Amino acid sequence: MSTASLPGYPSSASHVHSPTYTAAPQADEYRLAHNARLRPNRSPREFVKQAKGGGVVLRLVGQDDHATVPVYGYNASVHGTLDINKREGITSVEVQIEGTLKLEEVAEGGSTNCKLFLNRSILWVKDRIYEAPCPSSLPFSLALPTTFSESDGGKTYPLPPSHESHLSGLPGFRARVDYAISVVAVKPNLVPHAVKSSLLKGGDWTISTPFEYLPRTCPSVPLPLPLVPIRGGVLETPQWKVFPSLVHGNRGEDIMVKLYLPASRIFCMHQPIPFYVMFSSSAISLAAFMPLGPMVAMPSLKKQYTKIQLLRQTTVDVRNELILGTRTDIWRVDCIGEGAFKHAGDGPHWTAFSGEIYISPDVKVGGFKACGFSIKDFVVLNMTPPDPLKSPFKELRLVVPIRLATDPYTADGSGLTAYSGHYRPSSISSSDEFEAAPELRYG
Repeated sequence: MSTASLPGYPSSASHVHSPTYTAAPQADEYRLAHNARLRPNRSPREFVKQAKGGGVVLRLVGQDDHATVPVYGYNASVHGTLDINKREGITSVEVQIEGTLKLEEVAEGGSTNCKLFLNRSILWVKDRIYEAPCPSSLPFSLALPTTFSESDGGKTYPLPPSHESHLSGLPGFRARVDYAISVVAVKPNLVPHAVKSSLLKGGDWTISTPFEYLPRTCPSVPLPLPLVPIRGGVLETPQWKVFPSLVHGNRGEDIMVKLYLPASRIFCMHQPIPFYVMFSSSAISLAAFMPLGPMVAMPSLKKQYTKIQLLRQTTVDVRNELILGTRTDIWRVDCIGEGAFKHAGDGPHWTAFSGEIYISPDVKVGGFKACGFSIKDFVVLNMTPPDPLKSPFKELRLVVPIRLATDPYTADGSGLTAYSGHYRPSSISSSDEFEAAPELRYG
């Protein structure tokens, strides 16, 4: 681009003021380039909402210009500015962020609200001595907590993501984890004890908008190398954990089943979950079992008696307690992933399959627990005979708890940016006892 048409400005050595810049060109100026997608006087990365009447405008920075609601990640802060366009009569300005868990049991008649956190900040209060007017712009920054504590038991859990679930029918439930930011600019009434009204030039300026909290996580270790077939099955390694079970025979010998999953059991929800399955028994029992066993998926195949799936259990308990030793929870189970088998090898007394479980793209959050609301994920290997009374084998159901992360593993987390800023996904590592929540490490 030629610089001949650019105006000449004095050097800094002349100690004169810099020229005044404006959003629109003046009479003796013209645009050399213009990006029509950007709106005048608005940052391309901010969320804007104004109060009814335009008295107060809320601007949240670090957001997608076209976002319908603001989005924040783990350890984020809500940064923004309040533009006070109508300052007359304002005596104080306050902003707050809060998280709420709402549970309702349909037909049972129970409901509860759990306050996850409340972070409030008073931005300005009128000085009664100097009578200074409210500033036209008030910046603020409120930090999101990373954990919350149950009020009754005092246990501490990671702050749950924004999520909603329901179970239709009777009994049923509705559960929601909501987050919101609200602003109030207080304007006292001019007439004592009167109802606030715009006709009386009174009434607070208020803004409230929901936002999404979507913490990002990633596995603490990469997926292991594939297992190597050997004579008699596969070569077991510490990177793969075996989960054994038995298919009990109604007639003849039982069949030993071994399900192999990566030892960490932490998987990215956008990547398939690898697995191996090996069946071993006598040649006669294996031959009898094969019509019920895994089959390589084909377009013409309509019925598989052996399936491997990823199931999600969503549980709601309004009371969140034991009554006569029994929990009062209601739950639903959804299939969020289906596995496909490939033949991996066989021998006189064994046969093996490999494959991957493909996770539904509708899955947006991993498992969590918050008061009486929890989500858990399981890999389930299931064999259901078409006719249990006539089948040579009983039903098999092998359940393995796993965890889902939002992002794939990377050695140092580089190249990954979290919502609303530079926050890296937290790393999830499994514990020895998987029934306890795996440790969440935040970097």
